[in-house]
Amino acid sequence: MSSRATAVLFACTHNAVRSPMAEGLLKHLLGHRIYVDSVGVRPGELDPFAVAVMDEIGIDIARHQPKSFDELEDDSFDEVVSLSPEAQHRAVDMTRVMACDVIFWHTFDPSMIEGNRDARLDAYRQVRDQLIQRIKTHFGVTPMANL
Repeated sequence: MSSRATAVLFACTHNAVRSPMAEGLLKHLLGHRIYVDSVGVRPGELDPFAVAVMDEIGIDIARHQPKSFDELEDDSFDEVVSLSPEAQHRAVDMTRVMACDVIFWHTFDPSMIEGNRDARLDAYRQVRDQLIQRIKTHFGVTPMANL
């Protein structure tokens, strides 16, 4: 499937891990051709492990400021991609009167993993790599793209 969206919103629970990672990935891959933003149901604090695993692949999300649906400056999106069940419910509610597709990519929350630093980083890497594959497939990014 290749999306023809020109404006995409990624949503998760706190806009601290999954949605900022997805936003950074899509901006890296197609940022010159598509508008990308992200939100959470409730804003949290940007997760340093998310920043670290994105930095490993050359994408800097350190300046990301988590925000909620209520803080969106623009709600003109072609697609909202929800990454958690809670975000899916909020996205469906937000788009009831909009011509917008809501897509659900159930994505594991790596912040739930306990253990040493290496074990936790591995969980974040798995989520990052899963998001890379989903984004490339959904948005028709060629395998030769830089990631």
